[in-house]
Amino acid sequence: MDGTNALGEFLRARRALVQPEHAGLRGGGLRRVPGLRREEVAILAGISSEYYLRLEQGRDRNPSVQVLEALAEVLRLNADTTAYMISLTRPRPADARRPWQPETVPASIRQLIDGWTTNPAFVQNKFTDVLAANTLAAALAPKFAPGVNLLRAAFLDESHRERHRDWEEMMEEGVAGLRAHVGPDVDDPRLTELVNELSAHSDHFRRLWDRHDVQPKRGRTVRLRHPQVGDIELLKNKLTIGGTDDLILVVFHAEPGTRNTELLEILSGLAVSVE
Repeated sequence: MDGTNALGEFLRARRALVQPEHAGLRGGGLRRVPGLRREEVAILAGISSEYYLRLEQGRDRNPSVQVLEALAEVLRLNADTTAYMISLTRPRPADARRPWQPETVPASIRQLIDGWTTNPAFVQNKFTDVLAANTLAAALAPKFAPGVNLLRAAFLDESHRERHRDWEEMMEEGVAGLRAHVGPDVDDPRLTELVNELSAHSDHFRRLWDRHDVQPKRGRTVRLRHPQVGDIELLKNKLTIGGTDDLILVVFHAEPGTRNTELLEILSGLAVSVE
């Protein structure tokens, strides 16, 4: 992973995902690379091929917002991914990255989640390291526990993968969420270490990371398989914890009046009985 030309890497990855016919071009003929050619992107965006080449090669790192928005339309980017692309071109102060210090979960947040008996919850950082979790979270999935990196568990631990009936969706969300959380700080040493490790051990992770998808945190339904209560569907929400270095509170709950509510109550009872 090389963060020295983040915009160029992003542009190359995203044009490879756009089929010529989706951009209004004829897709016939042999192509050495998937997706659009550089010249095609330039023409469709209304800029010169030489200028677009300079952007991909990192020789021009300050394109105007108008140029970036034109490229976003050609590359069929959504609003979140467009904002991410623009952030890659913005200069960062030399001292923007503070020396790393262990993250501290506020005591009030620990007390809050420990008091929840029907809501599995845990706290993670932007690199998906779990920093704190309540008893019900660990009962729902053993990897929802302090000291676990959720991306490592998802891609490298078969037992964690088997807990998720929507594993593929979870993988895509996790990788795209990592990019969104880290933002333009793509050369962060902790990120580089994690990405290099997962890329070396998981072809699936490497393919997803190379897509440069971006998905900010948002709620969704998760479909789990639990060895004691069976299949369960829960709503998951991610909330930023104010006053921290981008720590995220992840909370699960069941739709009221459904079988999932009953299953969560059964799981809560089982978790209490083994404490």
